Amino acid sequence: MLLFCKQPKSAVIQATHGCLGDSPIIFYTMNMFLHSLVQDPPYIPDTRNVGAAVGQKGILQCEAAAVPSPEFEWYKEDRRLLNGLNGIQIKKTGDRSMLTFFNVSEEDYGNYTCVAVNKLGTSNTSVLLFGPGAVLDGNNRASGGMSASLWLLVILLVHFLFKF
Repeated sequence: MLLFCKQPKSAVIQATHGCLGDSPIIFYTMNMFLHSLVQDPPYIPDTRNVGAAVGQKGILQCEAAAVPSPEFEWYKEDRRLLNGLNGIQIKKTGDRSMLTFFNVSEEDYGNYTCVAVNKLGTSNTSVLLFGPGAVLDGNNRASGGMSASLWLLVILLVHFLFKF
């Protein structure tokens, strides 16, 4: 049940504590104290790398826990990405940001940085957009080396060179 008091306050405080005796001074002090306790800088838990074929749709997601809700920025190689440019869309829904590629190209593959910002701080994470055939390690990250098929080709070439 929500109660209406002389000073505005959150529904949580109204539902659990009533009007705190309808004292505006006590309410205002308590309200400001509770709001100061629940503010947090952004924290981004683990993100998932995404695979998408050329010509297909690819969506990178970044979610941040923060109070107040964060704003998001996306970067590729230190270049800030802007919504609507180069066939991408950046959309924020609550504490989540999605970077959508409507028609993935070879140039789109790579590492992206998601930055979450609110008045209390900043947090960032890396998200990889990779293509078919990419070799990933146990953490779903692309290998820095050659793909398995390329290694096989190199081994076969070396074998034939030493055979003759």
